[in-house]
Amino acid sequence: MTIAIVGASGAVGQEFLNILQSRDMAIDRLRLFGSCRSAGHKYTFRGCEIEVEELSHESDFSGVDIALVSAGAGVSREYAGTITRHGAVMIDNSSAFRMDDDVPLVVPEVNPDDAFDAPRRIIANPNCTTIQMVVALAAIERLSHIRRVHVATYQSASGAGAHGIYELEQQHGQIVRGERPTVDKFAYQLAYNLIPHIDVFMENDYTKEEMKMFNETRKIMHSDVMVSATCVRVPVLRAHSEAVWVETERELSVEEVRNAFAASEGVVLVDSPAEKRYPMPLMASGCDPVYVGRIRKDLTSPNGISFWCVADQIRKGAALNAVQIAQLLISRKRIG
Repeated sequence: MTIAIVGASGAVGQEFLNILQSRDMAIDRLRLFGSCRSAGHKYTFRGCEIEVEELSHESDFSGVDIALVSAGAGVSREYAGTITRHGAVMIDNSSAFRMDDDVPLVVPEVNPDDAFDAPRRIIANPNCTTIQMVVALAAIERLSHIRRVHVATYQSASGAGAHGIYELEQQHGQIVRGERPTVDKFAYQLAYNLIPHIDVFMENDYTKEEMKMFNETRKIMHSDVMVSATCVRVPVLRAHSEAVWVETERELSVEEVRNAFAASEGVVLVDSPAEKRYPMPLMASGCDPVYVGRIRKDLTSPNGISFWCVADQIRKGAALNAVQIAQLLISRKRIG
């Protein structure tokens, strides 16, 4: 089994390395690819030093079984042919192919079978906010069809990459020293603030991030569910949170929903208000599951349920989901 990581020096690329280190996967060879700036850097994997190769159209991916790619949509579009030419399956973390009809958009806990219908040998990883939400929604969908979802996200600085983390930390230090905070990565100062604006605004005044949640949820769940999202950047370093309101075809009890969450793969139930137990970013950072709590009836609709979920967007929202797709392919002997 030969695995390649494209974008090895980035935040998600490094998380790929960490997860592959800790997982029991029979990897005979690991190859790392990156930009000209990253080429030549060396990373240790299972006791061996591996040098980053520069990605180019002359890069030879022959012998690669699976390529885990997180280098941005532009790179994915440009190099997809190079990566898949010799038969490698490209699991892509960017937005480049997510809504293409001939590219499956996969969350293994929700729609695993879709991974095996990939005529272009490309499988797309959904957006981080969509992934954690559909893992939770799938538990409810098994009880009753979901008609509509309202969601407000609370997205951490690291969702904007290493630069986002640096800017938030830099702003806090500058404010403490009485200096004017530097604003570069985000539209406004993020420290001690919230910014209801992630990605560009569309013609309908929703942002691209918000429309991803609408379109991707429907594709992953093979559903006519209507999703209305408000995506907010918050001054948290890592892990995204979401407040979700769901309306189903039949009325569900809180106990039914709680039991469904507790039994669902990839979900950890943390829901004891009397003991002040509920999911928070500090709890989820560096961890694999989607944490769910604050489950209650929606007071505006008899068929409504409200809940709160938190997940590490670099792990389950990106790298871990892609590795799980790879493991799914290997486990069903479709590769390797």
